[in-house]
Amino acid sequence: MQIKWERGRMPMSQLNAHVDDGLVIRGGIPHSGGKLAFHAFNEGFAAMVSASAFWNPKRGRFRIPEATDLTEIDFALDSAGFTAMKLFQSKGRQPGIAGVYPWTMEQFVELASFSGAAWVAQPDLCCEPELAVDQQAIDYRVNATATLLEGMLRVVYAWQDQLARTLSANAVQNMVRIPVPVAQGWSVDDYRRSIDLMMQVWERWMPWIAPPALIGLGSVCRRHLTDPHHGLFAILEGLEGHLPPGTRCHLFGVKGQALDRVKMYDWVASVDSMAADFAARVKARKAGVSNTIAHRIAEVDRWMESAIRRVAPAAGDQFRLSFVA
Repeated sequence: MQIKWERGRMPMSQLNAHVDDGLVIRGGIPHSGGKLAFHAFNEGFAAMVSASAFWNPKRGRFRIPEATDLTEIDFALDSAGFTAMKLFQSKGRQPGIAGVYPWTMEQFVELASFSGAAWVAQPDLCCEPELAVDQQAIDYRVNATATLLEGMLRVVYAWQDQLARTLSANAVQNMVRIPVPVAQGWSVDDYRRSIDLMMQVWERWMPWIAPPALIGLGSVCRRHLTDPHHGLFAILEGLEGHLPPGTRCHLFGVKGQALDRVKMYDWVASVDSMAADFAARVKARKAGVSNTIAHRIAEVDRWMESAIRRVAPAAGDQFRLSFVA
């Protein structure tokens, strides 16, 4: 694809996210609005919301409300890759992205642009063992994730190019957002190769886009923390020095007990977890009670209080310095 840059008309050097200092904890909200989002607003919690929360399968399109409690909080939009892969496994080929997602890339970019999210993750293909049974399957998903990044950037560029004919560059970049790319894999080598492929794609679109301020690390929520080969900490340590300069990471679905150590990596910008809502369902079922909104809110508060306590500075903390090549 030959890209012709037209300075002065198209926005240039666009950031894919605004990343603050420190470690942001995003609680998972499984809705596109409602009382959980309202509670997050009242408590000042940041959130992560799956694209599937907006999807209407009967109509085959996203519900994009003009204003909800969700739009009043700092939330990021996850592409729902794990959910899409499970749907693909159970029901076969889907009508959308890569035959895996139920929605098209154009529908997803539209959601990303109008949902009000602070940032949006690209569609990706997860590599958990229940989804990718061998190295060949992992390699395919790593390659496909880079291809999906290219596909999303093409759609975003085309839409911005169309809008730039009648709108200012500033208005254009605020309307159609640059995605957060996602690295996939199961071993350190997988993630390193995924990042290399990601940057090959990304650099071809510069200077229309700036180097990524934020990238996501997928397939980390269902893994052991301390396994020497596939554990979360082995992955994080193995990626030091392999990230683009100045780039920070979001970790999708990190266990709460990992936060005491995750906070030591200054290049980790944020984490998210659906653990609180999952725990609420499990506890309600075991107790034989209804999983009411009040019960779910109480569990969210308990989890967030614990998470915030874990990431707070403590005596004896040994923060890891950024690796300089």
